[in-house]
Amino acid sequence: MNNDITPNKLATLNDRSRAILRQIVESYLATGEPVGSRNLSRVLPIALSPASIRNVMSDLEHLGLIFSPHTSAGRMPTQTGLRMFVDGLLEIGDLSTDERRQIEAQITQRQTSVDQVLAEASNMISGLSHCAGVVLAEKQVATLKHIEFVPLEPQKALVILVSEDQAIENRIIALPAGLPPSALTEAANFLNAQIRGCTIAEAEERIQEQLSNARAELDALTQKVIKAGLAEWSGTLDERKSLIVRGQANLLKDVSATEDLERIRQLFDDFETKKDMVQLLRLAEDADGVRIFIGSENKLFSLSGSSLVVSPFHDETRKVVGVLGVIGPTRINYARIIPMVDYTARLVGRLLSR
Repeated sequence: MNNDITPNKLATLNDRSRAILRQIVESYLATGEPVGSRNLSRVLPIALSPASIRNVMSDLEHLGLIFSPHTSAGRMPTQTGLRMFVDGLLEIGDLSTDERRQIEAQITQRQTSVDQVLAEASNMISGLSHCAGVVLAEKQVATLKHIEFVPLEPQKALVILVSEDQAIENRIIALPAGLPPSALTEAANFLNAQIRGCTIAEAEERIQEQLSNARAELDALTQKVIKAGLAEWSGTLDERKSLIVRGQANLLKDVSATEDLERIRQLFDDFETKKDMVQLLRLAEDADGVRIFIGSENKLFSLSGSSLVVSPFHDETRKVVGVLGVIGPTRINYARIIPMVDYTARLVGRLLSR
């Protein structure tokens, strides 16, 4: 769980206040509607009159945990109230053996590549959660075979990168002033001695290490060419990440008001540009387990009023290679979705490690 704004507030609540806050949130998650003191008195596990409940609700409202959406006597949780519930009051269950088997069967069935596993994981978790499923992972690039530099003009060159599966990627790089023609050949020879059979990430790590050991042997301008080429294949964060989103249509369910549709449209636009989405999901890479982002706690969802439940997955070396989760309205079924995201992320990590 992620947030440190609510523990102190939670500690100030007595058992009665916690029970009423819990019931208000659970009612909201189930119906999306405000709940009043009379209805609360019927379902609370403790016997309280509507008048006593109203007094407690007034205190909770003063603390910023609930609010009245209009003139009715009903109350709904604020974002802070939702966060407190998720962090301190939510009772998280576990998946049944059958549910685990279903998830595993669906992800592994007829999936022959990493990309297919990730796409099916996003599809599957979208279907089970009735939300949008998202997966962000390092792009699956074949191991490298060869690199070549082709001069274009005095201070530009084309970098041609060939992978073992014969895929070719071209990038243009800037060259340092005064670079002799032999420097491009020297840079290519140095790189080709290091990269064959490596992924881009492995090649980047190896070359950085070799550069520090070979400074005396390589001309300073040649080193600049190597670093420029290295930076271009590594790419920016957005270029190196593959974002898979499935089940966006689920976000349109129960949406009728024009302003709600506009918020969802804004979220779809963010999916398309993906920059903010990549940055947000990257935050989860540093987490140990599931992280939860609610509403305006992050810039991406401040307009769309959505929540993200996400967990990283790892390769066989325990390195984080991606994150997986769901996006839905703030009143998603956290108790069910949190263990679902956690188990699916761990399963994907195991599959990628084989």
